[in-house]
Amino acid sequence: MIAAIFQNNPIFGAIENNISDLLGAIKSKDFDLLVLPELFATGYQFLDKTEALSLADELEHGYTFEAMKQLSHEKNALIIYGFPQRVGNEVFNSALAIAPNEKNHLYQKMHLFDTEKNIFSPGKTGFSVFQYRDAKIGIMICFDWRFPEAARKLALLGGQIICHPSNLVMPHCPDAMITRALENCVYTATANRVGEEYRTGSRLKFIGKSRIIAPNGEVLAELGTEKGFVAVVVDPKLADNKEVTSRNGVFDDRRPEFY
Repeated sequence: MIAAIFQNNPIFGAIENNISDLLGAIKSKDFDLLVLPELFATGYQFLDKTEALSLADELEHGYTFEAMKQLSHEKNALIIYGFPQRVGNEVFNSALAIAPNEKNHLYQKMHLFDTEKNIFSPGKTGFSVFQYRDAKIGIMICFDWRFPEAARKLALLGGQIICHPSNLVMPHCPDAMITRALENCVYTATANRVGEEYRTGSRLKFIGKSRIIAPNGEVLAELGTEKGFVAVVVDPKLADNKEVTSRNGVFDDRRPEFY
């Protein structure tokens, strides 16, 4: 399986432009799985909930959804992207996995970061894993990385590849994801963004450094601090081996009754 990540620098609110930028960048690229950043087409710093609702998609409706659905079919690939999801008068920080001719899978961000609490409702989907071709896929979003229970839950459910749309501003996550991969013996694919936003009186600088990491903690592919795309061949079955030594396993040796 060819897994890919795309790192962009969206213009706030310019959904069509940002999607066009993506499509142009990956037109000639090959992949089976593409992970895009959190809120990749809208930008991040909403002034208020009303603005977020105005730029949101309803589930399986809207400009971003239709564009990603078409991309999935054209590339015959799984596309995972972050977007603001409108549900009545609520808006969620969500990610959707779209596969050609298969059921779509929704995840709503469980752990909201800082001012996101003024905009988004806490996610209600919980963590789940779904099958795509020969891989078992799980999704978490950005600040979920700070809670090891998120990745562990996905791994305990059988996840082999944890896809991680992000808008990271703190420096620790890229290295922390090595630990998340290693402690769960899974692949992780973090797709971050770059650039700056200064719309709410607080300047945010997004750090980039998107990475695909192997179950043994090896960084298989990474990007810097500019826009970009990178892909690498992964073998999901490697994530089924949870052995550390012949007598130790990261799951078998757990003692949850004492945790």
